[in-house]
Order: sequence, then C-alpha cells, then structure tokens
Amino acid sequence: MTTFAYPFPPELAPQLERYAALIAAHGLNVQPGQLVQVMSEVCHRPLLHALVRELYSRGAGFVHLELTDPLAQRLRIQHSRGEFLRHTPDFYAAKFRELVDKTAANLKILGPEYPTYLADLDPEAVNEVRKASYMAAKHFYNEGIERSKVHWCVVAAATPGWASRIFPALPPAEAQIRLWEEIFRICRVDTPDFLERWQRHNRVLSERARKLTALAIKELHFVGPGTDLVVGLSERAVFRGGADTSPQGNSFEPNLPTEECFTTPDWRMTTGTVRATRPFLVNGTLIRGLRLAFKEGEISSFECDEGEGTLAAYLRSDQGAKRLGEVALVGTDSPIFKSGLVFEEILFDENAACHIAVGSAYKACLNGASSMSEDECASIGCNSSSVHTDIMISSEEVSVSACTHRGERILLLDNGQWSGDFAV
Repeated sequence: MTTFAYPFPPELAPQLERYAALIAAHGLNVQPGQLVQVMSEVCHRPLLHALVRELYSRGAGFVHLELTDPLAQRLRIQHSRGEFLRHTPDFYAAKFRELVDKTAANLKILGPEYPTYLADLDPEAVNEVRKASYMAAKHFYNEGIERSKVHWCVVAAATPGWASRIFPALPPAEAQIRLWEEIFRICRVDTPDFLERWQRHNRVLSERARKLTALAIKELHFVGPGTDLVVGLSERAVFRGGADTSPQGNSFEPNLPTEECFTTPDWRMTTGTVRATRPFLVNGTLIRGLRLAFKEGEISSFECDEGEGTLAAYLRSDQGAKRLGEVALVGTDSPIFKSGLVFEEILFDENAACHIAVGSAYKACLNGASSMSEDECASIGCNSSSVHTDIMISSEEVSVSACTHRGERILLLDNGQWSGDFAV
C-alpha cells in the first residue's frame, strides 16, 4: 500500500490504488520505457504518489511531474505587465514538442484547490495567458492529441474547495470524501473488476458510435425547453466513443470517465437557439444560465445569468471561437447524470449530457481529414480556433433526432434516453 505525503481516508485507499491502476493501465496504457508527463496542481499528492508508483511498476522510463500552483498563476495575472502575459519561454514549447517526438504519455489531473481563483480578474488578461499557452503547445495539440501520437488522458481528483461547491451542506473534509466516493463510483473503480467493467463499457460506446456513423447523418436536431437547434454534419463525419488507438496500435482512454459519442460538425450548417442545461467554467469563471442563438453557423447573440464578460472575451479570441467544433451525444443512462449532481467540472458534466463545443474541431472525426491541408479542412466546415469549450445542452426534457443524407428521420434520444437500436 502506498504511503501518502499527508492524510488520506484509509477506508478509501483501496479505491485510490485501483484508480491509479486504471489510469496507468487503461487510461494511459503506459508502455515499457515510455516517457510520461503528469500535469497537476500541487494539492493532489495522494493520487500523484499512487500514480508514480504504478507508472514505474508498469515500466515507465521517466515520469515528469509538471506541478502548478493556481495562486502563483493568479499573482502573475495580477502583477505582470500586460505585454508579458502573451509570452511563454522557448522551453515550454520544446517540452511539448519532445512529448510528441518521443511518443510519450501525457496525463492531466483536474480538480481545483481554489475553484474561483481567476473569477474576479480581468477576463481579457486571463484570456491572453490562455492563448499564449495554447499557441506554445499547438504542435502538441495538432500532432500529439489530434493524431494520437501521444497517449493522453484527463482525470480528476477531489479537493475540499471543489467538493464544498458540490456538497455545500457538508464540512469540507466530509465533502471531499463524498466527492472521492462519487469519482470512484463513476470511474468504476469501486469494485475489483474495474478493468473488465471498462472493457464492457468501451464495447458499448464503440458499437453505438459505429451505428451512428453508419446512419450517414446530415443533421442533428435538438428540441427541448429553450432549445431548437440544428447541427449539420459533413458526409465525411465519423462518430467516436471510448478508447483511442495510437499509430503504434496501442489503445488508451483520453477521458476517465467517458460516456459520449462525438463527432465534428460542419460549422456552417448550425442554426437555431439553444439553452445550456448545466453551468460550465471558462477561464476560471462559472458561466450560468447561458442562452445562445446561431445564424449562418456562428453565434449571433448570447446572454447568461453569470459570467457574461468572461464568455464575451473568450468568444473574441479568434474568428473560430463563435463556431462549433464538436457535437456529442450522451444519454440519461450516464452514471454522472444518474448521480443528480452538477460537478462544475467539464470532464464530468460533459459526460452527463449531450453537448456542443465552440472552437477547434477534431479532424480525426472526418474521414480523410488527417491528410488534408488547413484550407481543405476549412472548405468542408472543419473549424479552427485556439479555444475549445463544451456546453451541455440536454436533460430528461430534450430529445434528439437525426436526418440522414438519405432523407430518413430517426429518433436517437427520446427525452434524454437512448432510443431503439441505440438503447443498451
């Protein structure tokens, strides 16, 4: 059993060990000698120590911990001169390039120690820092993530600050235990047969994605309270769900948990209105009560109850920030939806509901796009942007139908539940 750097509930230690094993063996699927980078806030030592032991036990060549302190980032935005916020040192880009060149594995651990640490800062300044980091790591996103040359995975760890937002009636320490229990249950490590359960789950997602692709969908139509949205798809559109595969033939799980089947839309064919069904974070600020209108493929207007200034700055990031780069289908059979909780963390909330994403698109969800130029991708409505944020748009009151290129209309989700052949 791992000895932790500070107290961790002993009754949850077996689940934490299984969680670390799931991440190393299934999420990252670390190969002998592989370079591994783990990106995390400093507060996640219990999971980090369990992970490092597991990664080296599986034969990792070197495990690099990229630890961040959110309060230090806050101080930079508060006190640095504006022109320096747009700068990153050369070694930052070089590090991400080496991850691609060495076909490394990259893990990002979410779960904020201070959930609202950026909320009261100048949204333009926060956005400048985000854009600079994205541009410095663009090669990593285009080659490592988009082409699956890097085994990448995103997971979460509980903190008292985050947990208290989900369970405000509990003392912070009790709330953190309760959140850990939810994470372990949702990630299927609450029982010893977790790897078998994930294999079965991946088969369900893969088969569902295959059936969706086979329909040759031209349009997805979302209808519900405040929502009447049409999202158009290219004839090249491919749905994906569950595990990914590297060029070397190794599978890995990009998100733990995952419940979605997703694809890349033709952004030019988006029209209508939509209401967000869950809040979501943009640059550290929670966006609540969002209503969007699309015209000729772009967001033509929006309003929200909280976070309007931050979202406005985000949507001004570049030309593609007001266009769709992803559409995903999730049913109410999701264990995250069934929990009845809103996690205020996109990794979990996006896997509780159907969602759209403004910003960059996944070329891997378009047949042949990986070998096409940027201009050729743009010509088929594949969006390009420095942003990518998921917006949840479904509930038990939202239905989704598909109109195929053959002219058929098929109900996919009936009041949130998978319908017909798509039900499990």
